[in-house]
Amino acid sequence: MIDPTEIKRRSEQRYGAFLTSIITGEEFFPIDFSVGTFPKDYLALREAITQLIQKSKQNSGYGYTLDLETRKTQKHGLQSLPNRISIDTERDYLKLIRKEQEVAKFKLNVALIQTNIPQLFDWLSHNPLKVVEYADRWGDLLQVCQYFQQNSKPNLYIRELPIRVHTKFVEQNQKILRSHLEAILPVDQLVSVEGEKEYIFEKRFSLKYREPLIRLRFLDQRLKTRYGLPMADISIPVSEFRQLNLNIHRCFITENLINFLTLPPLENSFAIFGSGYAVQALKTVAWLSHFPIFYWGDLDTDGFKILSQLRSYFSQTISVMMDMATYEVFQDFAVSVDRTIAETLPYLTFEEETLYKYLVFHQKRLEQERISQDYANQLLQSLMQ
Repeated sequence: MIDPTEIKRRSEQRYGAFLTSIITGEEFFPIDFSVGTFPKDYLALREAITQLIQKSKQNSGYGYTLDLETRKTQKHGLQSLPNRISIDTERDYLKLIRKEQEVAKFKLNVALIQTNIPQLFDWLSHNPLKVVEYADRWGDLLQVCQYFQQNSKPNLYIRELPIRVHTKFVEQNQKILRSHLEAILPVDQLVSVEGEKEYIFEKRFSLKYREPLIRLRFLDQRLKTRYGLPMADISIPVSEFRQLNLNIHRCFITENLINFLTLPPLENSFAIFGSGYAVQALKTVAWLSHFPIFYWGDLDTDGFKILSQLRSYFSQTISVMMDMATYEVFQDFAVSVDRTIAETLPYLTFEEETLYKYLVFHQKRLEQERISQDYANQLLQSLMQ
């Protein structure tokens, strides 16, 4: 048989639905509770009924109403038993679950939201508990939403947004703001961020963000002169790198910084510091698709994963010094690694895949800086022929 604790627990479970009814105007009361099965033991039955009576609205002035009726039982004769248990009013409900003040604030916030941004009605209906969670922030949240309604593509850093909120507010509330903005902004104002892992909010709503830097080094000093640059080694944001649109040259991408810095002079060539998985920043650089690309990475699972990833962007990519012949020359410098599992890397050649599986099977890795400079220079120079 149901008891006062269970009535309160079930009432709390319906809190979200109650808040939704405030937004939609749907009738929520009365709430009826199933009495359940009466205890067979007489003393347990009397104790259970006594608890229900003591905690009922008739005794406490709020909460559930308990209706009793006299029934003739087979075992205990005439008994006054619960017939109906219900909560009939909002006041009774809120006092029982102790949410009077919270709901008063909720109603004020709902009115504020609907007055300022009526387009959030559907969002409100599906997220009533979020209104409670962010109870003290709605004034600022709405200011941000209104700004984006009036400025479709700000192209500013978050810190530059001319909104009267503290400078960290947008950064600290990105999750809730994103759900708001996606609910109220036109689809053509939203940028797809599928597959993105960083700066999702900024990219989604056309804001500036700290872009990855692409480090480029001319291996042919004549290229520096051709492009009117005072230095051969430069780092620029990826958006500006996209706009370089250099003439056709050989492009070398290396994973390790020292190897990048010690690449030898190579005719009509430049190098990019790949910095591991940062090569994904290159996938939007369309003009690289017309270049011969050579990738030199570690002879290990990560090195081949990066190679496969890069080749998925630029199918013309050729690996250098990532072959069995190179490994055998320097295998004395290979080290053991923690257990790794071979993955399917769809963009490796047969030879590359063979070495990749060999390294996984033997749990070995050969870092590219273990390969001697003379060997690297000779092999790279041979590519110029």
